[in-house]
Amino acid sequence: MFILRDYQNKAVCEVAQSWRQGFKRPCVVMPCGAGKSIVLAEIAKRTTDRGKRVLFLVHRQELCEQIENTFQEYGVDMNLVTVGMVQTITRRLKKITKPDLIITDENHHCLAASYMRIYDLFPDVKCVGVTATPIRLNGSGLGEINDHLIIGPTVKKLISMDCLAPFDYYAPSVADFSRIHTRAGEFVATEVEQLMNMPHIYGDVIRYYRQISDGKQAICYCASIKCSQDMTLQFQKEGIAAVHIDGSTPQTERSEIIRRFRSGEIRILCNVDLISEGFDVPDCNTAILLRPTKSLTLYIQQAMRCMRYKPGKRATVIDHVGNVHRFGLLDMDRQWTLEPKPEKNKMEKEVKLKQCPRCYYTHEPDSECPNCGYEYESERKVPHVIKDAKLEKITEQVAGFTRPGQCRSVAELAEYAKKKGYKPGWVYYQARDRGIRC
Repeated sequence: MFILRDYQNKAVCEVAQSWRQGFKRPCVVMPCGAGKSIVLAEIAKRTTDRGKRVLFLVHRQELCEQIENTFQEYGVDMNLVTVGMVQTITRRLKKITKPDLIITDENHHCLAASYMRIYDLFPDVKCVGVTATPIRLNGSGLGEINDHLIIGPTVKKLISMDCLAPFDYYAPSVADFSRIHTRAGEFVATEVEQLMNMPHIYGDVIRYYRQISDGKQAICYCASIKCSQDMTLQFQKEGIAAVHIDGSTPQTERSEIIRRFRSGEIRILCNVDLISEGFDVPDCNTAILLRPTKSLTLYIQQAMRCMRYKPGKRATVIDHVGNVHRFGLLDMDRQWTLEPKPEKNKMEKEVKLKQCPRCYYTHEPDSECPNCGYEYESERKVPHVIKDAKLEKITEQVAGFTRPGQCRSVAELAEYAKKKGYKPGWVYYQARDRGIRC
């Protein structure tokens, strides 16, 4: 039997109040593991109890069965509910009975064209979406779709209420991806894959797993399918039960792998980003991050996958790629808005200059220096290497620094640099000048 927690009931009531106030598409923000599916089940049940129809949109097949099971257990009249992948729904729009309510799971996807076609077909239908991160990778706000933001409890609050597991976070003091190109707002996968094939740069994955979380269940997020397959073999060679899974894994095999992982038969589940949004594994203790990302959504979805609550549990995040230095710890307070992030200063966007490291000639961006012929492309192919990278425990203490002189370690300098938007080289020179060992 499901009993709504106070914050879940509050979210349901705020959605109803939002509709009464004239808003049509509120978005509920709740951290991973807060029980968003239960909130949606209550909203769906109240709708079907009045004989109204619900259309529930998900973006992955596994989530269809998961939400259907939750709704059935909760007592939702499934005769009045259509649960489907958005791609499938868009192909069958002419056959879909007009719903009275559209629910969007993982609502940060709502600006995709496939979702927009559904909303446009039913412009007068009330909607509600849920997400842990109401922002898209390109910085677009969700205000084009949603008209009201409902903010749930913070991660810190949920940990204090024993609704999420407390966690320890380990990462290298500096993780330099400045030489990796960006495409469509994200690191270029092929370049990341090449970089991550050099384990000495960001630490020995097997060694740190044994040192920090030996024998515990972990989900390992890799930069590519090949990296995931290679990492699986490395774990297996060390006698650790590991399996790779990706989008091309047959459905029956994928279900069996997930079942074996849930039962504890499999220790390490390697993937790229398949096991992220909506994947519920309460007994998973550890998240191993081997995929650098510029997406706050992806970072939170993957890193928090190990924080589902269980009495006595303490989660562990082993972040070999320093995502924490780009986004901060999982429980830091964040200000959410439906508005897009502000654009950079216009002058800042227009003035883009390079200084040649050989002759110090300053010029407009190009593949080579027009003064001495220095080739920048060859420089980009050589990543900044941190030899024998060491992971250290990351704490929230670094968040309070107001000047570099307060920093006493490379990790603190890196966090300060991230907040100020400084380049990774700043950390190196500050550490050198202050006598801090890298």
